[in-house]
Amino acid sequence: MLNILLAIVVSASIDSTMLMLGDQTAMHLSVTHDATEQVTMPVFGNQLQDGIEIVEQGKIDTTTLPDGRIQMQQDLMLTSFKDSLFAIEPLYVTRGEDTFWTDPMALNVIQPFEVDSSNAITDIKDIERAPIYWWGIIRWILIVLGLFLLIDLAFRLWRKYDTYRKQKEEPIEPELLRPADEVALEKLDAIKEAKIWKDGKTKEYHTELTDVVREYIGRRFDVQSTEKTSDETLRAMKPLIDKELFAKLSKMLQLADLVKFAKWTTTPDENEMALSTAYEFVRETTPQAEELKIEN
Repeated sequence: MLNILLAIVVSASIDSTMLMLGDQTAMHLSVTHDATEQVTMPVFGNQLQDGIEIVEQGKIDTTTLPDGRIQMQQDLMLTSFKDSLFAIEPLYVTRGEDTFWTDPMALNVIQPFEVDSSNAITDIKDIERAPIYWWGIIRWILIVLGLFLLIDLAFRLWRKYDTYRKQKEEPIEPELLRPADEVALEKLDAIKEAKIWKDGKTKEYHTELTDVVREYIGRRFDVQSTEKTSDETLRAMKPLIDKELFAKLSKMLQLADLVKFAKWTTTPDENEMALSTAYEFVRETTPQAEELKIEN
């Protein structure tokens, strides 16, 4: 399988000359020439020849031999899907106008089983129904639910932040800039002037009266009385004021609860006493000038 002419040696070999249909085998092409010579290797496409396909083309490896000559090698991976005995045509390389050929080779491709063409084409196996992948379905449902929960959480956080931002931006009511006692006494004066209890509006009268006192307690003592029951308010106020004033405040709030919730009928003296207690509570708990200086 060697062709020696003018110091050019071209050879080709194949690993297996017998091949099962669809199997693969390697072909090796080798060219040896002087270092001063320019040699062109063959160019391959997808097929070596009709019926023989090239699966993979290796790179051309160039090696300098001990005697100074150059050896070029290339490997090709071949396969065939045609049951036949192939005569592989010689491969060739060129040097200028000269052409150098390898020896021809043979490749016998064998089909390992016989095909009975008399039978109709049928499926290898019956069609089977794929099982339902429940975990995959559940996983997607969980992912979707998780996304909805994240979106809902993000929306709630955004709404909370937006409410907080709006509260920060809202201007402070002028009433909150004035002293708590001044606002409370002004409202009590308005209630005293109206005297709506004389028109039978006893419930409205005691509601307005206690609302003024509760708002004052919230600003003066930082006890959110408007959000507490009378009992809760009294428990919070007991350690903050003296016993006598506490007793009067307790009586006023309890009377208001009876009027509002038990439809209690009050006397004119009780109505006047409740207003008087509200005035006294505000005036007695108003910070003195010295206390204001210390706080500032």
